[in-house]
Amino acid sequence: MPAQRALLLAFLLSWLPLLEGAKILTITLLGFKREEKYQVVRWSPPEDYKQEFKKYIDFFLKESFLGRNSFTSFLKLIKLLATQCGHLLRRTDIIGPLKNESFDLLVVDGTDSCAFLIAEKLGRLLVAVLPLTFGAKGFGLPEPVSYVPVFDSLLTDHMDFWGRVTNFLLLFISAWREWCVSAQFDDTIREHFPEDSRPVLSHLRQKAELWFVNSDFAFDFARPLLPNTVYIGGLMSKPVEPIPPEFEKFIARFGDAGFVLVALGSSVDIIPSQVLKEMNRAFGQLPQGVIWKCSPSQWPKDVTLAANVKIVDWLPQNDLLAHPSIRLFVTHGGLNSVMESIQHGVPMVAIPLFIDQPGNVIRVVAKNLGVSILVEKLTAETLALKMKHVIGDKRYKSAAVAASIIRRSHPLTPAQRLVGWIDHILQTGGAAHLKPHAFQQPWYEQYLLDVLLFLLVLTLGTAWLCGKLLRLAARWLCGAGKLKRA
Repeated sequence: MPAQRALLLAFLLSWLPLLEGAKILTITLLGFKREEKYQVVRWSPPEDYKQEFKKYIDFFLKESFLGRNSFTSFLKLIKLLATQCGHLLRRTDIIGPLKNESFDLLVVDGTDSCAFLIAEKLGRLLVAVLPLTFGAKGFGLPEPVSYVPVFDSLLTDHMDFWGRVTNFLLLFISAWREWCVSAQFDDTIREHFPEDSRPVLSHLRQKAELWFVNSDFAFDFARPLLPNTVYIGGLMSKPVEPIPPEFEKFIARFGDAGFVLVALGSSVDIIPSQVLKEMNRAFGQLPQGVIWKCSPSQWPKDVTLAANVKIVDWLPQNDLLAHPSIRLFVTHGGLNSVMESIQHGVPMVAIPLFIDQPGNVIRVVAKNLGVSILVEKLTAETLALKMKHVIGDKRYKSAAVAASIIRRSHPLTPAQRLVGWIDHILQTGGAAHLKPHAFQQPWYEQYLLDVLLFLLVLTLGTAWLCGKLLRLAARWLCGAGKLKRA
């Protein structure tokens, strides 16, 4: 995931030179290699921290893959990131010169809390890029829980009664979790910001002039958006190029049967050997060829590779997805992989692993773009059955082609939306006109709790007063009746 987020920012940067005369700083603690085009400021935390972080991230990924991670483990990872942030903020030789630069705009990773703290230090206009699906970080969007699923709820926008009950309760759990995550940065904030001006991370996210979301209407559920929220899903799409001869030659062996592409992202190196064996057995049952991104050096020595399978360290994923002979994409459900699959109208069998991937796959299944299988339930028989089902049932291919048409038929490309909106806020000096007044309102005003309380008091007061008047009238009538009889 970190590699994908850094890559997204790198692609975003490749379009920013179209903004003539603008001086832009992109903040990411993840790093990327496009040094020839940009002035890059590099830094490195202390060596002991790097070793501790690497050790823990390897452990965290393996536990996530096996479904054994707890929220406490995730908080420990966030705490390590907060410590890393503190190391960077202490680097006056980096932060000082950046403060003195006259940047027109800062571009930050919307999931990286440290980037917002650095932006607050620099005090410039900023825009944020959300590389995950909605809900991973809250930034003030309306979230009607009757049809907008909470992040990680594994619900769709079509919820029955109990689904809405579950979603409503998960909203509070999600808010508590986000508070816990933000709390890991409290020590860093106390150390680097004066007491009278310590920022709140949720408020910093709302200060972003624009939010660019790496998603698309072809993939995500329709939901309310604010004027400063812009879809840029597909920004990383590249022109299709001819595939290398070694792949073309392999595909040609299988004729009209075509081939299946398998790519499980950067997590492929942590897949247990037993899972690799089951996947290999499943692929061996297909009439199609299988091109699998899996390092030959990691392949178990006691497993014979199926005759129709080719494993490679690297493959041109976008170009292979565009190939006319492709029949299926077996993916981990990473957002960029899903967007590429939609771009080329290829149905999927998804094996979600962690973070946003289960939520992405829920959308894939809900839109009939493919099916999913849990890694802990993966066997050769179930995987082979699901792959044959998706390849044989033309409804999946039709749905994928329909989504591709939606994705391609936007009036503006993701790059045009990106550049156009940034140019707009640079010309207008910000995006105050795109933000609702709700960002300045206290929470009880936003949810009309003060109005509801007023109406409740007014109703109860009126009822009490009416009761009093009725009792007085009843007494008077009773008294008048007795006087008449007397």
